[in-house]
Amino acid sequence: MVVLPQPVTLDNHISLLQTYKPVPVPVLTSHSIPVVDLTDPEAKTRIVKACEEFGFFKVVNHGVRSELMTRLEQEAIGFFALPQSLKNQAGPPEPYGYGSKRIGPNGDVGWIEYILLNANPQLSSPKTSAVFRQTPQIFRTAVEEYMKEIKEVSCKLLEMMAEELGIEPRDSLSKMLRDEKSDSCLRLNHYPVAEEEAEKMVKVGFGEHTDPQIISVLRSNNTAGLQICVKDGSWVAVPPDHSSFFINVGDALQVMTNGRFKSVKHRVLADTRRSRVSMIYFGGPPLSQKIAPLPCLVPEQEDWLYKEFTWSQYKSSAYKSKLGDYRLGLFEKQPLLAHKTFLRVVVMILVILCMIESHNHKKMETDSLLD
Repeated sequence: MVVLPQPVTLDNHISLLQTYKPVPVPVLTSHSIPVVDLTDPEAKTRIVKACEEFGFFKVVNHGVRSELMTRLEQEAIGFFALPQSLKNQAGPPEPYGYGSKRIGPNGDVGWIEYILLNANPQLSSPKTSAVFRQTPQIFRTAVEEYMKEIKEVSCKLLEMMAEELGIEPRDSLSKMLRDEKSDSCLRLNHYPVAEEEAEKMVKVGFGEHTDPQIISVLRSNNTAGLQICVKDGSWVAVPPDHSSFFINVGDALQVMTNGRFKSVKHRVLADTRRSRVSMIYFGGPPLSQKIAPLPCLVPEQEDWLYKEFTWSQYKSSAYKSKLGDYRLGLFEKQPLLAHKTFLRVVVMILVILCMIESHNHKKMETDSLLD
């Protein structure tokens, strides 16, 4: 683990956020986080099961060199240790670039500073270039090498999911990330050491949310803080492991599997003892890509739980929402499904009434014959 030599100073950014408030310490439940060994012959089955039950799992034996992960972490620490005035030259994020405390344009805040980088070299980003101008060449090299390898891990995972689900061709999901217009990104997060709060209170580093993309691949140092929300609504702490990756199902993948896979709600709480540094690759499709339940999984459109939309439409909608909003709600077909279910119930009731009426009629006929 690479430890920060001293907490990164936040200069006057703290005073800019008078409305920032700590939250009560959450009550956590005990669950085992699914672990998938990519060398295991049963890995595909374990991945699908984890996506169905948690929308989240840990990957070991992934094949990414540990020195590559460590080097990028060290370079990120170097950037976050720069004077605030230099970091600010790479911001504010639009959405790429450097950000501090403010998460998105709609009032969300967190105990965090971060860099959001465009992960597609085919698409230019002035703010991504601005970050690279504030850092040595080794930083850019580390970012590009890391993104290349983590993209391959993401595609491998998506192809394993496709094989287990019977999706043909097997690259139906991964080709969206391999596309030259793929809208993927990399975020480097730094959660500074949090000051002590009142008893039973804690600072939120990054508030609860789901990731809108197809898949997210997270790696962090050995500082705790990440939590996921499970089906019963309780929160589970994820033990840190700097040598492994943690995989999140994104909103787009939930739609394409028609809700079979669940986009996991997660958050990060700040630590009062050690800084947390994490890096997340968000695998997204091209902006023009249509997102809808896959026909091979849901042949009849009347069984779709979601409307068809483009990634550009969903991304635009998500950008207008607050962090914790349920973004998929606008794209669900629930009213139609509720109407359909209601009609089915009515038909079933009518059938039952007809059967009762027929039975009563026959009984009356039998009784009349006996008379």
